[in-house]
Amino acid sequence: MAEYLFRAVDIRKYFAGVKALDGVTLEIKPGEIHCLAGENGCGKSTLIKIISGVYQRDSGTIEFEGKELQKITPLSAIENGIQVIYQDFSIFPNLSVMENLAINSQLVAKKKLVNWKDMRKIAEEAVERIGFQVDLDARLGDLSVAEKQMVAICRALMFNAKLIIMDEPTTALTKKEVKALFKVILQLKAQNISILFVSHKLDEVFEISERFTVFRSGKLIASGNTSDLDDKKFTYYMTGREFEQKIFEPKNIGEKPILEVRKLSLEGHYSDIDFSIKAGEILGITGLLDSGRTELALSLFGVKPADSGKILIHGEETELKSPQDAIAKRIGFVPEDRLSEGLFLSQSIGDNIIISEIDNLTKGKLVDRKRTEEEIDRWVKELSIATPDANNAASTLSGGNQQRIVLAKWLACEPELLILNGPTVGVDIGSKHDIHAILQSLAEKGMAVIIISDDLPEILENCSRIMTLKDGKLSGEFSAAEATEKQILDKMM
Repeated sequence: MAEYLFRAVDIRKYFAGVKALDGVTLEIKPGEIHCLAGENGCGKSTLIKIISGVYQRDSGTIEFEGKELQKITPLSAIENGIQVIYQDFSIFPNLSVMENLAINSQLVAKKKLVNWKDMRKIAEEAVERIGFQVDLDARLGDLSVAEKQMVAICRALMFNAKLIIMDEPTTALTKKEVKALFKVILQLKAQNISILFVSHKLDEVFEISERFTVFRSGKLIASGNTSDLDDKKFTYYMTGREFEQKIFEPKNIGEKPILEVRKLSLEGHYSDIDFSIKAGEILGITGLLDSGRTELALSLFGVKPADSGKILIHGEETELKSPQDAIAKRIGFVPEDRLSEGLFLSQSIGDNIIISEIDNLTKGKLVDRKRTEEEIDRWVKELSIATPDANNAASTLSGGNQQRIVLAKWLACEPELLILNGPTVGVDIGSKHDIHAILQSLAEKGMAVIIISDDLPEILENCSRIMTLKDGKLSGEFSAAEATEKQILDKMM
């Protein structure tokens, strides 16, 4: 038996003369869980598309089960036992679970009429293989992200998969769902199926993978056993930078609260929430997905107004019935899903930055072009948004730079309170450190900041106080300097 199930050696790929991959190598053993890591733009996705036949390599060799593969097509990759589960899962949301699982088998068999009995049997066998319990008649679009992912895994196994590539599989999952996914991955390993786990999350890499490979700027930086890594070394491989772990300590806390919340309730989501926050503080709010944390954030920004209770701003009772009310009270809000809620992706970087202050940049019916350009230049420089031209579409940037645009949009309004729901979801390690530094700097300058996140290291590193929610109720309050992850988890679960 060959030592490696899969080998890609000295792979090079150019796009319009630009090197996307510069002689990278990736080797995966049978039944191995291997992590491919790197920041956005490092070449991970390009290599995955070469392995799956979407792109053709310019040079280098690819071997599978000891045999060299010449031209790879998507069909030949599947026939060899290579399956890719992309972030969008490549599913049919309007079809049932059964139809999603069995449709390919029906197409391969070239049947003109659908045999529903056969389709149900195929689907039942597919879910049974990993012990996944789901209503086969449920519409796929109605399932949770985690359930859609399990359907995609079941479908991959139907085609005698020997190597399953999972592209950022935990981006939209809760901690509980990640644990369930890891359990399934270990089941696949027990069946001698190799997993290429593509991620930039340090804790996940250490928890699930046996070996790792790191790319940076299209080049192979390091490869080896995960047991030989630590956080500092892995971060350096990923970014080429060394970060000082700076725990936030508030220095200039205001005398009176900017925001006070008293017995705030929203039926079906949360009840009797009490807290306050002063200028210069960073308050962390954490809890499981159904804890009410997101709904509380939306209420504080007027998107989902509370049913009862009081909100006081600078000691005055205030009604926040709409985002316009919140903005008028100098509250900014960075949403959890920047792509659908925080940005106009097809519009320019500059337009996204100034949209929230467009009224202040308008004279009569005309936009003051000079002031607008000055404002855009200011925020691009201040938040180090990596772009050659602010006229480029926001969609052209990496996740970390897109998040900086969303931050810039609200900071341009000079808020006194900034609420961030999942501030570093889907951003790479370097951008994560940079965003944390920005938030700590804002607090040091006198802004009140609320971070809502289930990333406990993020909460502990950046917050002066921490609140936990469980089943819509306040379940714990901690000083970040004294709290541990275990203490916080105990109050969340």
